[in-house]
Amino acid sequence: MNFSKQLTKWYLQNKRDLPWRKTQNPYLIWLSEIMLQQTRVAQGLPYYNSFVTVFPTVFDLANASEEQVLKLWQGLGYYSRARNMHQTAQFIVNNLKGEFPNSYKELLQLKGVGDYTAAAIASFSFGEKIPVVDGNVFRVLSRVFEIEKDISNSGAKKEFQELAICLMENENPALFNQAIMEFGALQCVPKNPSCQDCVFNTSCLAFKNNKVEVLPYKSKKVKVVDRFFNYLIFVDEQNKTIVEKRTQKGIWHNLYQFPLLETSGNIDMEEVIQSLLKKPIVANSITSVQSFQILPYKHKLSHQNLSIQFWKLNVTGVLADGKDFYALKELPFPIIIYNFIENELLQ
Repeated sequence: MNFSKQLTKWYLQNKRDLPWRKTQNPYLIWLSEIMLQQTRVAQGLPYYNSFVTVFPTVFDLANASEEQVLKLWQGLGYYSRARNMHQTAQFIVNNLKGEFPNSYKELLQLKGVGDYTAAAIASFSFGEKIPVVDGNVFRVLSRVFEIEKDISNSGAKKEFQELAICLMENENPALFNQAIMEFGALQCVPKNPSCQDCVFNTSCLAFKNNKVEVLPYKSKKVKVVDRFFNYLIFVDEQNKTIVEKRTQKGIWHNLYQFPLLETSGNIDMEEVIQSLLKKPIVANSITSVQSFQILPYKHKLSHQNLSIQFWKLNVTGVLADGKDFYALKELPFPIIIYNFIENELLQ
């Protein structure tokens, strides 16, 4: 079996028409790779197009405010990617005169750029012979060559990198990397792949030995935490409300939110009132409290399950720093809150 030739032939016949595949510009490739981390292409593509339109060069991105970047990123999730990307753009402009490093080792020094992203940029933009290893690559290689090594172990990535570089053709490492990633995304998918139609169905050891569904092997499970968020929408006599920036580290850092009451479980209206009596958030007197929905919204993140309740609290007088509901649309919010504003507050 000539793995590389079969793989690249499949790729040239089946590849998707994606804009970042039509350029060697490291800025555009970097942008796409950061956006597609833990994100499906179908979800990431509109964001990529928006970013390229608003920030066509690394200089444009560097000169933007963090709030502008987060607003454009809104809904894509994993917001630390956007913050790191913005800071890296500023570093490249201020320290490197707008020029991206042109080698894998140098690219690794950039904030938010790990092994995979550095390898992608180095091979796609600069032709360096360095393999990308992500979930797709783990899956393809572990199945075709029946590698049962636990991919959560620290040494696994090095073993897969060594195999990939042996398989990679010298003349076009970028083509090999694009091909193996695309093959994992379209053909050798995690669940129920169409093995009968696969170009490797006569040579894939996992298919031959009925191990497709168990490879790649990964032992460690991520611990998921349950959290309970109660967002308090104070509404004054001018129909204005207040929001705050989430400055603490963790999820949604530097995004906006309504004042938050985090509890150990779901609470009722009486518990909201008692909490505010003990620790008031606004100086205005509360005249009424009501829930916007009967059951809490459920919002799943990679390591957290959020149970979210929105509470409307009418108050006397005028709120300090009150904002009109429509003005809220200009600020970057977590998508669950932005959708609530669109679908509930502005209806």
